[in-house]
Amino acid sequence: MKKFLLLVTLIIFNSNLKAEEKKAYFAGGCFWCMEESFDQVDGVKSVVSGYSGGHLKNPTYADVIYTDSGHVEAVEITYDSSIVNYEELLEIYWQNIDPFDAEGQFCDKGKSYRSVIFFEDDKQKKIIDKSFQNLQKKLNKKIVTLVWDFEKFYQAENYHQDYYEKNFIRYLMYKKGCQRDETLKKIWN
Repeated sequence: MKKFLLLVTLIIFNSNLKAEEKKAYFAGGCFWCMEESFDQVDGVKSVVSGYSGGHLKNPTYADVIYTDSGHVEAVEITYDSSIVNYEELLEIYWQNIDPFDAEGQFCDKGKSYRSVIFFEDDKQKKIIDKSFQNLQKKLNKKIVTLVWDFEKFYQAENYHQDYYEKNFIRYLMYKKGCQRDETLKKIWN
């Protein structure tokens, strides 16, 4: 009977343990594309499209795209660090952007579409710096992706969330028109 009670106690205790959830913030041009890329990663709990890096509080899509709010389209990734770590997410990020385009990403140009890696602490900053240096050495070309201190993330309007799933055909047409996949293959293959 004692063994049974101990087993039941262990099962209840383990089921109450919350996974080690952490967050990461990346901007890689169109947040719909970034959302799709990270949604497929084992250990990622959620990916939310939004805005970060600017001075305007509670920006709208129009504010970010048509005014100088300072924000970029970004994603907030909530992940279980016991399954996937920050270094792995950073590698996935690199594989889904053009790190050489200072004007934006793919067919989306302008300040709000620049590639940016946001760091929350010194540990993340060191990981980013090391990754940045290794990648620049490997590709033998100047990387222009920005690295910014994370301050605040603002969730984008509901119609932007899961856009690639809700508007699949329109999304595929957009992605194909921007030649995103073709450009990524040229860079990373």
